[in-house]
Amino acid sequence: MLEEEYQPRRELPPHLRKPAQPEPPFSFEIRNAVAADLPAVREIYNYYVANSTVTFDEDAMTLREWKAKFAYLSKLGMPFIVAQSPSGQLLGYALVAPWKPKRAYRFTVENSIYLGPAAAGKGLGRALLGELIERSKAAGLKEMLAVIADQGAEASIALHEKYGFTEIGRMGRVGFKFDRWLGTVLLQRSLK
Repeated sequence: MLEEEYQPRRELPPHLRKPAQPEPPFSFEIRNAVAADLPAVREIYNYYVANSTVTFDEDAMTLREWKAKFAYLSKLGMPFIVAQSPSGQLLGYALVAPWKPKRAYRFTVENSIYLGPAAAGKGLGRALLGELIERSKAAGLKEMLAVIADQGAEASIALHEKYGFTEIGRMGRVGFKFDRWLGTVLLQRSLK
């Protein structure tokens, strides 16, 4: 088509246009994770492996690795929860895992919270962390730690501080990802 033949698309006058539909409110249900959730959990986590420094993993986790982790945490009675949209889409997950393998650490856990990119900034992280804390208390756990990257995770640090976590230390230059050195911020909260 020649340029002079091009006619710009005409718009309907305002009184004939359909009114814009308001975006439905962001809603979700938090529930225990089940094995069928693991492919979606893997996809959420692997997004951060490939695109951010919030995890120091450099290799995507396989479904087999997630199944083994799920079985291990289930055996220990550790909370592992997911947030699901009304349409059934997994929006994010949160879990706790033992801080260290030695028996004396059995009441101390480290949390992990990951949201699908489209669910960030809508209060889901806050809801997952609050629920994870309550379920960890119910499981008899006493101390929760968060190990957060010192660059690019300011929102996560602020979220944890809102839930009563306090900074207990920093480690500099302990990880190397995307051709740069990274450190961690350690935060702790008592669950008593």
